[in-house]
Amino acid sequence: MSEFTVRGKFQARDGWQEFETEIEADNENVAEERTYANFGGRHGLKRTQVEVEEVEAR
Repeated sequence: MSEFTVRGKFQARDGWQEFETEIEADNENVAEERTYANFGGRHGLKRTQVEVEEVEAR
């Protein structure tokens, strides 16, 4: 597995908040999907409330 840096923004109470997170995944698509899953599970956000802008291999 490789490590990816995922950047984007999510919808918070006071507007859009930027984020940057490190994800271990097989490829960029899986890293993006895990990001959506993490925000959904931890913060209760739907996919439409999360915008992934960049996925970069480390």
